[in-house]
Amino acid sequence: MSKDILNLEPKALWKNFYSLTQIPRPSKKEGKVIEFMKKFGEDLGLETVVDEVGNVIIRKPATKGKENLKGVILQAHLDMVPQKNSDSDHDFEKDPIDAYVDGEWVTAKGTTLGADNGIGAAAAMTVLESKEIEHGPVEALFTIDEETGMTGAEGLKPGLLKGDILLNLDSEDEGELYIGCAGGVNTNAEATYKEEDTPENTSAYLVSVKGLKGGHSGLDINLGRGNANKIINALLSTAAEKYGLRVANLEGGNLRNAIPREAFATVVVPEENKNDFEKFVTEFNEIVKDEFKDADAGVNVTVKETDKPAKVMEPQAQLNLFKAVADCPNGAIAMSKDLEGIVETSTNLAIVKAKDGKIEIATLQRSLAEEGKNKLAEEVRNAFTNAGLKAESSGDYPGWEPNPDSPILKEMKEVYNKNFGKVPEVKVIHAGLECGLLGSVYPNWDMISFGPTIRWPHSPDEKVNIATVQKFWDYLVETLKEIPVKE
Repeated sequence: MSKDILNLEPKALWKNFYSLTQIPRPSKKEGKVIEFMKKFGEDLGLETVVDEVGNVIIRKPATKGKENLKGVILQAHLDMVPQKNSDSDHDFEKDPIDAYVDGEWVTAKGTTLGADNGIGAAAAMTVLESKEIEHGPVEALFTIDEETGMTGAEGLKPGLLKGDILLNLDSEDEGELYIGCAGGVNTNAEATYKEEDTPENTSAYLVSVKGLKGGHSGLDINLGRGNANKIINALLSTAAEKYGLRVANLEGGNLRNAIPREAFATVVVPEENKNDFEKFVTEFNEIVKDEFKDADAGVNVTVKETDKPAKVMEPQAQLNLFKAVADCPNGAIAMSKDLEGIVETSTNLAIVKAKDGKIEIATLQRSLAEEGKNKLAEEVRNAFTNAGLKAESSGDYPGWEPNPDSPILKEMKEVYNKNFGKVPEVKVIHAGLECGLLGSVYPNWDMISFGPTIRWPHSPDEKVNIATVQKFWDYLVETLKEIPVKE
């Protein structure tokens, strides 16, 4: 861990971000950071509430003379995506993040950084502890489990929060204001299968797909990056047909909202086909490298001999698995007709596992249009059921419908122009922000989302731009001063 982070400006915000990097907080495992945030609020002498699902709410009264301003909710999520490189031994439930300064950026060694949404949470913390910032009544809402189901936002009860304006601090391009987002739904498939004794006179191999960039399954879905599950499935299904390959186990991807970067399979092939199989993998690797030379140049498909497994999948189950993965849609499906350059509908084939007699597949569909989301989820389910798997969709969350006439949008555009000499871009994002769910519970809220520049969230390449953190902070401080008076 490089403590050079503590010397960055604004120091108070980076100090709080550093504190968050020291606390394990993967999604679904936020107990330690909930306790940390509760103690943080109480140590400041502020009213602090932990609701029944684990969201933390901290209230700070208005500074003198600002009591008549509309109440503001500063909202960020506490959890982070636990992604790491395959050669990292980092334990996200125990170890601090090894963050460091790399030129103009802060990044982490071999893991996700947690700037998504640790920078937003740190900014809210800094407002709470400041004695200099002018503001009206402030409530900080720190939600849990944003990355794997938004169960914190979903479980928030009406009446807990008193403010009028929600500032979501979870966007990833400085100078842009977000006023809408995609909704999403999870579609899972599963099946059981019988295992057979591994045939005699076979050689065993570990097939690996590595070196892909991965990334956010919403923000990066239209960049043409490789999907490790699709790549390894194409190799295995072809090799099964040509060389008699049998699968012992398969594991690809590990997070629903991250484009899968790696996949691994233990397989066997008849002895007489060894040389041809090895040659095929070499040729396949060159084809894949050529296909992704622009979008994902680091991809590498390898094979090496390994210990022979005792069991392999029965042939029909293997065929069913290959068909399910091959037929499952993946990537950007439709672009918005109203918003230039914005993906309207997409799906991510995130996790594929076949091990110990069980197949498990996890996907995530996103869309700015409710009809598009539901239609695509049905298409994914059909791909799985037609291959003999059981499929269902769950965890449906709404999108956030844009309001171009939003009063806080008008105010923040003016504040940005006044302080930075230009009008910020107003956008809709193809990702799941909590604003959709929160707005369904508090329909009176006027909402907007903004943040510093973060690149490659949900991957070990995640990094946050240092200069934009300062601009994001200055913008937040100036916005709080200019919040409209209550009517």
